[in-house]
Amino acid sequence: MRVYAQPADLTEYTGEEPPDGADRLLRNASRMLEARALRTAWYDTDADGMPTHPAVRAALRDAVCAQVAWWGEIGDSSGASAVGWGAVEIGSAKLSRSLTATDASASPARQLAEAAIDALTAPDLTPDIFRLGAVVSA
Repeated sequence: MRVYAQPADLTEYTGEEPPDGADRLLRNASRMLEARALRTAWYDTDADGMPTHPAVRAALRDAVCAQVAWWGEIGDSSGASAVGWGAVEIGSAKLSRSLTATDASASPARQLAEAAIDALTAPDLTPDIFRLGAVVSA
């Protein structure tokens, strides 16, 4: 499993101490980034699949940190908060809310953060070192 950022990177990115479970959050954000953006990206890698160009390494690091920061802002890293109850009664207390999602896929936590997308589309990521959505044949 490739992890593109470390807790120290997150501290530098946010200017705050990393949250509890930062290693897990960074690992999950790296996995999400690979699945949602890097699967069809083109860039040079080393034998472990890590980017070799410094600008690409920095962009992936920043994208992962942005995703973790986004999860902190919305208070959800799994999408679980989007799945819930329509109405609950406990004694005389009655709570209800609109039930808009039946699974976590529609949650903001399961979307790439805008700042992560910005990191992956930065002007210094020129097409000779990084391409999103590349289709390459051998």
